[in-house]
Amino acid sequence: MTKQPFAVLPEDDTPALSVFGDKITVLATSAATGGSAITRLYGREGSGPPPHSHDWDESFFVIRGEVEFSFGGETRLARPGSLVHLPAGTVHSFRFGPGGAELLEITGAGSRAVELFTALDREVPTGTEDPAKIAAVMAENGVTLGE
Repeated sequence: MTKQPFAVLPEDDTPALSVFGDKITVLATSAATGGSAITRLYGREGSGPPPHSHDWDESFFVIRGEVEFSFGGETRLARPGSLVHLPAGTVHSFRFGPGGAELLEITGAGSRAVELFTALDREVPTGTEDPAKIAAVMAENGVTLGE
């Protein structure tokens, strides 16, 4: 497959996925880029994933608000303009700060992040968060929960 240049303009946005009430807009799949997946996350105050790891790199750029990232035994408060990079296998979590926040997420080769978000949107409707179902969907998409 030959990689093709492309542009995603605001009017091109696809409907956001709903993952536990937060919104995730897929900007580019790994198939489209030939490697990385790129998403925009809009998180509500206090929300965010539990500690987890996966076998792909993940980088976050804070666009708006504050996000508290935990990894490697430390917690860092990231403000607009901050970049957080997490190599594959790193156990990490994050929480959106007061008023919520917006992140750009770029995942590395082998990422199944878009597939994970799509499955969570489809299989775990907001307000019906069953921990066993969530764990199963995450495991099916290459995510290990816990520290």
